[in-house]
Amino acid sequence: MSIYQEVLNSKSENKKLLAILLDPDKLAVENLSDLIQKINQSPATHIFVGGSSFIGTHLDELINEFKSKINLPILLFPGNPSQISDKADGILFLTLLSGRNPDYLIEHQVNAVPILNKTNLEIISTGYILIESGNKTAVERVSETKPLDRNNPEYVLQTAQAGIFIGNKLIYLEAGSGAKLSVPKEMITLVAQNISIPLIIGGGIRTKQEIENAYNAGADLVVIGTAFENDINFFN
Repeated sequence: MSIYQEVLNSKSENKKLLAILLDPDKLAVENLSDLIQKINQSPATHIFVGGSSFIGTHLDELINEFKSKINLPILLFPGNPSQISDKADGILFLTLLSGRNPDYLIEHQVNAVPILNKTNLEIISTGYILIESGNKTAVERVSETKPLDRNNPEYVLQTAQAGIFIGNKLIYLEAGSGAKLSVPKEMITLVAQNISIPLIIGGGIRTKQEIENAYNAGADLVVIGTAFENDINFFN
């Protein structure tokens, strides 16, 4: 069964999913043992690997190490085509719907095609929507785009629905790495109630209660990144 079909099945069964987002720029292969142990003890259902930028050369090695010791699907979450590895199980093929920078709407995607054609990665079209979060995040800085107004949930829903009309299979509302404020619960609920595809929520989630709040608001999959990076005992 494909990763996407499993996500769809979980949504239909109201089974909530949790992804741990790992930034390869912040990881060294020789220092993964404690991290891997904590991931295996956590309630995570997926691993996302990627970041807004990546200057290393050890992505394949990192993913191989994770795959050898963690029995979870590993999905690439790339900021650009240089972050594609054929060692992963799949890729969130992102379109930055909230921005108007053509590099993140189509250029990076076009450049990724020759690389992806040489892999067996499961490619999952994902509408990626950055939400204003109280500070300038890495996504905003690197993509040179502005996030959508957190006080205008109707426009965020309109953007998500446009992504669905284009053909996106997932919608990802993102406050950004290290965000001061997470995606508002009211916005999650409005979008969740008016789309039929799975909804991912990430950014600015610092506690287990905030994960539950996102689930209760309508998220199908919650992504935890910075909080777990800063404290690998987060789930203890």
